Amino acid sequence: MAVRAVRGAVQLERDEAGHMEEQVGALLTAVLERNGLAADDLISIWFTATPDLHSDFPAAAARRLGIVDVPLICAQELDIEGAMPRVVRILAHIESDRPRADISHVYLGAAAALRKDIAQ
Repeated sequence: MAVRAVRGAVQLERDEAGHMEEQVGALLTAVLERNGLAADDLISIWFTATPDLHSDFPAAAARRLGIVDVPLICAQELDIEGAMPRVVRILAHIESDRPRADISHVYLGAAAALRKDIAQ
């Protein structure tokens, strides 16, 4: 079993805790489903949020999904002029037998524009 990294992002329509929970939950669910993963396959998840998001910690959505024994951390993205607003990104470290080339990185909605080279 190898350690792999999975990237993903979602752009929120508004900065509200319930909306963040829904959208980040959808992102995490898609990452797990598209990569054939269970919560036990997760090693850790880094969450970042753009500086315009203040309503909640993105990691709270993972806890509400039942991901309770995996180390999670949140950080703020760099405040770059012209960057896409209201974006939550993830970097999940996983255990998987999949080759690196077969990992599905998940960019939902408008966030797909962030990484057209790897978004699936």
